[in-house]
Amino acid sequence: MNLPIKPYWDLLANYLKPQKKTVLWLALLLIVSIGLQLANPQIVKYFIDTASEPVASGTAAFQQGLNKLLGAAALFMSVAVVRQAITLTAVYVGENVAWTATNALRADLALHCLRLDMAFHKQHKPGELIERVDGDVNKLANFFSQLFIQLTSNVLLLIGVIVLLWLVDWRVGVSITAVSLLGVAALNYLRTLTVPRWEALRQTEATLFGFLEEWLTGTETIRTTRAEPYILQKMLRLGRERWLRMRNAIKVNVFVWNLPLGVFTLAYIAAHIFGTTLFRDGALTIGGIYLIFYYIDVIKEPLWRINRQIEDLQRAAASINRIMALQAEQPTMLDGPGVHVSAGPLAVTFDHVSFFYADDPETMILQNVDFCLEPGTVLGLLGRTGSGKSTLTKLLFRFYDPTEGAILLGSGPTQFDLRDARQAELRRHIGLVTQEVQLFHASVRDNLTLFDPTISDEKILAVLEELGLMPWLVSLPSGLDSPLQADASLSAGEAQLLAFVRVFLADPGLVIMDEASSRLDPVTELKIERAIDKLLANRTGIIVAHRLATVQRADEIIILGNGRITEHAPRTQLAADPNSQFAQLLITGLEEAIT
Repeated sequence: MNLPIKPYWDLLANYLKPQKKTVLWLALLLIVSIGLQLANPQIVKYFIDTASEPVASGTAAFQQGLNKLLGAAALFMSVAVVRQAITLTAVYVGENVAWTATNALRADLALHCLRLDMAFHKQHKPGELIERVDGDVNKLANFFSQLFIQLTSNVLLLIGVIVLLWLVDWRVGVSITAVSLLGVAALNYLRTLTVPRWEALRQTEATLFGFLEEWLTGTETIRTTRAEPYILQKMLRLGRERWLRMRNAIKVNVFVWNLPLGVFTLAYIAAHIFGTTLFRDGALTIGGIYLIFYYIDVIKEPLWRINRQIEDLQRAAASINRIMALQAEQPTMLDGPGVHVSAGPLAVTFDHVSFFYADDPETMILQNVDFCLEPGTVLGLLGRTGSGKSTLTKLLFRFYDPTEGAILLGSGPTQFDLRDARQAELRRHIGLVTQEVQLFHASVRDNLTLFDPTISDEKILAVLEELGLMPWLVSLPSGLDSPLQADASLSAGEAQLLAFVRVFLADPGLVIMDEASSRLDPVTELKIERAIDKLLANRTGIIVAHRLATVQRADEIIILGNGRITEHAPRTQLAADPNSQFAQLLITGLEEAIT
C-alpha cells in the first residue's frame, strides 16, 4: 500500500494552523541551527589551512597566523554553544506544538465519537475506541514534534550539505548527490512495504485492548461462570497474533535499518577517489579534504535519523489511516430543520412504527406499533425479555429512527415528527432513566448536573432535599465538591435516586424510565416510590415496569409480545377484565411473569 503524503500534510496543516506563529518561530530556529551546523566545518577548514601554511617562528606573520587560529577556535566554540542553545529551544517549542496539536486531535475524535449513532457504538467496543482516540493519537505525538522537527531539519541539512559539496567540486557534488538520491528512493520504496504491516499491527492491538476492556468489565461474571480458561486462551491467541504481526513488520524494518550502511560505503569510496585525485592535482587543500569527509559524516547522521524517522512515519501512517477511517464515519441520525417544543407534559404518538437493527434486517424488533398517549398520562410498558420494550424507549429518545412509520410528540398544531427536531433541543424535553446509572470521575455536582454550569447549587440542594438524599450528601466529606468515580460503591437505590435528580434538574415534559429490577430494602423502596411520584407529577411518563407498585400508578398499560402490542387499554379497565393478560399478570405475580 502506498499511502500518499497528502494525508500527512492535511493532518499537519489542520492542527498546526492555530499555532501558525509558533510554527514559524520553530522554522526560524531550525533554519538558524542548520546554518550554524553547516558553518562550523568551514571554520575548521579555515583553521586547518591556516595551520598548514609554512611560517617562520617568531616573525610577525607567525603571530598574525596564531591570532587567526585563536580567533577561529573562539568562533568555533561560540557557534557550537549558540547552536546547542537554539537546538534546546527548538525541541522545547516543538514539544509544546506537539502536545497542543495532539490534545486538540484527541478532543475532536472524542467529540466525533460522541456524535456517532448508537449503531456505531454497538459495533465498536469501548476499548477499541479508547485505543483509537488515545493510543493512535499518542503515536502521532512524535509525528507532530520530534518527527516534524527532525525530519524537516534533516532534509534541509542534507540539501545544504550537498550544495556545499557542489561548491567544493562539481564531481564530488554529483557523486554524493547520486548516492543520496539512491538512498532516499530506496527508503521511500521500503516505506510502501512497511505501512500496511504497521497498520495491521495497530488494528490487532485495538482488538486486543477491546477484549481486555470487555474482560475486565465482566470480571465478576467470568468468575461466577468459571470462564477463566476460555478468557486466557483467547487472550493468548490475540497476544500471539499481535506478536506475529509485530515480527512481520520488524522483518521489513531490518532492510530499512541496513540500507544506510551501503549508502555510506558508496559515499566514502567516492570521497577517497575524488579527494586523493583533487589533492594530487592541487585543486584541494588538506582543509578541503577534511571538509568533504566531515560533510559525508554530516550526511551520515541525517540519513540515519531520516531512516529512524521513516519508521516512525510508517507507524504514524498506520495511525493516520485509522484516525481518518474513524473521522470518515458519519452519523445517520441527522438533525432536522428544528421545531418549537412547548413546555409542559408532551403527548406521544407512535404511528404504525416498525423497526429492525441495521446489522440484522431479518429480525423485526417492533412491528406495526400504534398508540397515542395524552399529555400527563403515565404508561406502564410490560413484556417479556426481548419483546421490544427497551427498543421502544430508545426510538422515543431517538437513539435510532424507525424503519417504518413515525414517532410524533406534542398535539394539535405543535405536533412534530422526532426527525424534524434538533437532537439537542429534543433531549432537553425528554428525560431518560436507565437501569444502569453511569457515573463520571468528577464531583457530585458535575455528576448531577452533567457538567451544566447554569444549574445553581441552590437548585441542586432543593432537589436533593425533595428526594430525601440530603443525609447522603451530608455524609460526604466535601458535599457537592466530593469526588465520585465511575466505580463508586453506590447501592442500586442510591444510583436510581441520583438518576432521578438528573431528570428533576433538567425538568423535561416527558420521562422515560426503565425501572431497576434489583430487589431493594423497604426503606430504599419507599424513597424510590416517593421519588417516582414526584418525578411523574405534571409530566408524561413511560415506564418499563418490573414492580407491582410501579404498575399501579400507571394510567394506561401496553403489553408487548414479539415486537407487537398484544394489549393496550386503561389500567383499571384491564385489571377489571379477568380475561386480560394484565389481570393474569397480577394474579400470577408481575415480577415472575415478565422477566
